[in-house]
Order: sequence, then C-alpha cells, then structure tokens
Amino acid sequence: MKEYNSPIAVAEPTTGNLTDMLWTNERDHPDSVVFSRRGPDGWDDVTSRQFADEVRRLAAGLVASGVQVGDRVGLMSRTRYEWALADFAIWTAGGVTVPIYETSSAEQVEWILGDSGAVGVVVETDAHAETVAAVSGKLPDLRDTWVIETGDLDKLVEQGKGVERATLDERHGALTPDTLATIIYTSGTTGRPKGCELTHGNFLFDIASSTVGLNEFYNESGSTLLFLPLAHVFGRIIQLGSTANRVRVGHTSDVKSLLPDLAAFQPTFLLSVPRVFEKVYNASKQKAHADGKGKIFDAAERVAIAYSEALDRGSVPPVLKMRHAVFDKLVYVKLRAALGGRVRYCVSGGAPLGARLGHFFRGIGVTILEGYGLTETSAGSTLNLPGQQKVGTVGRAIPGTSVRIEEDGEILLKGGQVFTGYYKNPKATKEALDAGGWFRTGDLGDIDADGYLRITGRKKEIIVTAGGKNVAPAVLEDRLRAHPLVSQCIVVGDNKPFIGCLVTIDAEAFPAWKKAHGKPDAATVADLVDDADLRATIQAGVDDANKAVSKAEAIKSFRILPDDFTEETGHMTPSLKLKRSVVLHDFAREVEALYS
Repeated sequence: MKEYNSPIAVAEPTTGNLTDMLWTNERDHPDSVVFSRRGPDGWDDVTSRQFADEVRRLAAGLVASGVQVGDRVGLMSRTRYEWALADFAIWTAGGVTVPIYETSSAEQVEWILGDSGAVGVVVETDAHAETVAAVSGKLPDLRDTWVIETGDLDKLVEQGKGVERATLDERHGALTPDTLATIIYTSGTTGRPKGCELTHGNFLFDIASSTVGLNEFYNESGSTLLFLPLAHVFGRIIQLGSTANRVRVGHTSDVKSLLPDLAAFQPTFLLSVPRVFEKVYNASKQKAHADGKGKIFDAAERVAIAYSEALDRGSVPPVLKMRHAVFDKLVYVKLRAALGGRVRYCVSGGAPLGARLGHFFRGIGVTILEGYGLTETSAGSTLNLPGQQKVGTVGRAIPGTSVRIEEDGEILLKGGQVFTGYYKNPKATKEALDAGGWFRTGDLGDIDADGYLRITGRKKEIIVTAGGKNVAPAVLEDRLRAHPLVSQCIVVGDNKPFIGCLVTIDAEAFPAWKKAHGKPDAATVADLVDDADLRATIQAGVDDANKAVSKAEAIKSFRILPDDFTEETGHMTPSLKLKRSVVLHDFAREVEALYS
C-alpha cells in the first residue's frame, strides 16, 4: 500500500456558502467583469455588480413561485450564461441544483427528477420542456417547468418583484458548508445513475485547494471560454473557481463554432477532455499532410516532443532550442492561433491524456495540466501545477487531500471535497465510502516517489486473458486514439486467447484519407471496412499502440466498424466516456468474429 498526503494550505470551511463569492465581489470589486454573454454584436461584459443583481432578481422569482429552502430544482440546458445565473439563483433561494444533461432521454429525465424529488426544472428549449411534459405524470413533486428560450426567466423576475431582499438574505445567509448544494447524477456507464450529494463545503474546499498554485491564470486578467457541459462537475468547478477569482467566463455550446468563438473571445486558458485535444492534434496533422506540408509538420512534431522532454530533464540542448525557435515561427504559432492566440495553459481531466500528446502541446507552447477527480470528489483531487509538472501523470494531491493505493492497485481519495454519499442510496454509499472517509474510486493507479499519481486503468475494466494475463485496456486505447484516422476504439479479450480491438473511423479525417489513397468520394466506411489500404493504415496505428505494452498484452487482431460510437447511439456519455458494457453488448458478434 502506498499513500501520499498533501499538507493543508486552506482549512476546511466552517462558515459560509457558495453565494458569498457574489456578494464579496459585488462589494469589493463591483466593476470587475466576471462574465461575457453572447449578444447580437459579439460579447457583452457582465460586471460583478450586474451579475449579483441578476441572481437576486431571479432568486426572488423562484421564491415567489413557491421554491422552499432545501427544495430540489432541475437545470437542463446546454452551456450558456443562463446556466450560471440559474445555478446561483437556486442557491440564493435556498434550493439545491440538480443538473441534467441536455441530451438526456425521457427515461433519464424521469429518473433524475423523480429520484431527486425536484419541485421545478429550468430547461433551455421547448423540446426539453416537451421531454419533461411527457414524463410529468410520473413526477408528483414537479410543479413548474421554466423555458429559457421562451422568456420564462424574465417572467420569473417579474413574479419576484414583491419579494423583499431581506427574505433572500435570510435564505442564503442560512446556508452553511454542511448544506446540500447539488445532486449530480453520474453518467451511468455501469447502470442506472446514482445521485452524488455535494455540499457547499465540498465545493468551497475544492475551489480553494485546487486553485493554490494556479495564480498564472486564475486572476482578474484571466479569461476562459467554457464549452464542456456544465451538468458535468468538471466544467462546474472551473466556472465556480473562475467566479470566485473574478476570471472572465464566456460560454459556447456549439462545437462547430468553437474555433471562431475562440478567435473572438481569445481566452487565456481552457479546460477540456483529452478527446478534444486529440481532435485538435489529428485535424492539424491531417490538414498539413493534405496541403503537402506533412514532412514539415512531422518534423515540427518531433521537435516539440523532444523539446518538452528536454524540459523535464532540466536542460534543452542549443541545437534543439534553435530548431524549436524556427518551428515556433513556422508551425507552432499557427496552432496557438487556432485556440485564440492567447492560450498558454489548459486543464485536462476525465481520462488520461497520454504522455505523447502532453509533450506535443507543451512543446508548441500550450501546457496541458492534467488533473484527476470524479463527481464524488467535486472534480479535482490531484493536479499538475505550472513549474511542477510531470507529463504523463495527473499530478499530486491538492492541498489537504490524501491519495492511497491499495494492494490491488485501486486509488482511494480522502479530503474536504469528498462527497457525503449517494442520495437515498445508503447501500451504494457504504460500498464507496469506508468508515475512515476514504472514497473507493474504482480506478487503478500508482504513486511515484515524488507523490505524482499515474492512472493505469479501471478496476472493473481489467481484462484477464485465457492465459491469465491481466491487461489494462486504457494504455492501448489512449495510444491508438492518437492516430489521425481513429475516432474511438475498445480493447477486448476477457477470457480469450489474445487481445483484440474494435476501431471506428474519424469522420473528419476520412475524406482526406480517401483522396490520398484513390478511393471513390462516395465510398463510406461501411464500404471499406475490409479494404486493404484502410486496414494497413489502422494496422500502423495498432503497431504504434503495441509499442507501449508487452507482447502478451499487444493487440493481435482488430475489426473496423462501419459507424462511430456517439452519445446519440448510446455508446458514449455526455462527457465523452465510452460505455464499455453497452458497446460490448451491442457489438458482441463483432467481438466474437475476432476470435473465429
């Protein structure tokens, strides 16, 4: 057993709540810009004073509508300014926010609103309202549905004009660190979602501890553009941390407009999941090769990785430094421009990024700080810091947090950010939390001599071959997904004689690949799953992935699937995690074919 304890830098809060940051900003920094919301002519700034006022007025409307202290209120919307507004307003009214992914099915909406006993729900569109209406007959506690896009929030503000400010002050003033702030339902990769109870104190501790050492971008001159779902705790904690530190926050939900939005907003830092960084890298590489500049890009890539690796060793050779400076002007500056031109740091979570991509991005001048955490730990529990980074790890425990590695390799976490339990589910709570407050993550990892944590896989996803070899699929999958033509992959082989893999093709990279290999423009992936050239290209990616493991763990056979895994097909969660059990069920025939 290994254990690393990070010294306490910020004491666990004994008073206060999440709304306090609004009133402090309003009093001490009234003119600081804390949000920029999309307007008809671009981005309109929102000051601390303005945001606090809008929160109070919306909270008054919730009170007037009948929301009582402790009532649960659902929030189902894409990433936008009104999400933040509604979240803080629910707390100011004394309520508990229950986030719902905007892509959730009627059955999921029914479960979350029903299990939480929500009395109302804020939704973004009429379509969302129709989804709620379709199951409302099974939701006896639900009274109200407010639609953002039809002006219902403005109607709530009007409704609340008769509510005294003293009433609101009394409500939010009564909230303590032990008060329940939110119930976040897990994305359900392994079954029906469980509601994680997170308190105001959980969030306050995580905000204070996870921002220690991040003053380079958590400051009043910093800005970030959020595009991940705010129903996910990762985006939520960044938004809360930014508000507390008066970092300007913008929102965008349309990935198709992400690049122009980045160019217009020009954030100083970003947060994302590894898949987005993989897409940026793959798209850049594919475009360079399609434009006849593949050799330049490949050389620049090698130099970027070598430069970053040299930084880890503490010294960059003069020749490498010179080559890096040349490629910075030719290639790297263009890659940074695609992110808006001002981004120097990114925070990555949700899955391992992989050392190769980590070195590549740091080498081009965009340092990706990997962290680790779960919904049950209010997001971040470990984090790499500027100047204290080990690429390929998820960093050290944030202050006041302990990490333990059990004999079987499972990661356990303990600290003020760890949740209080699963809502109305004492059995699941007992299984996840031991008597000493240690949370069993279900992830596997190791801690090095300096306390840096490395994730090696999921405990429930370990593959045991017929020969008794234990294989962690994440190592192979992360490496294979780095191939420009690969979108998703799943490694299989439980109780089988060898390791196999199912692979899907990246739709954006596929047209250029067809052109380069003389395939008909109209040819689909389904037409070419057995094509020798396509298989050879994927085989090259498999061969590269196999370099990371022993021969006994290597992928011996693969199949190309005609369609991608997506959230719409039910194979991916909204936070872009693969639903392994669903994929294995739906593609059982294809898996068996690997061994026939």
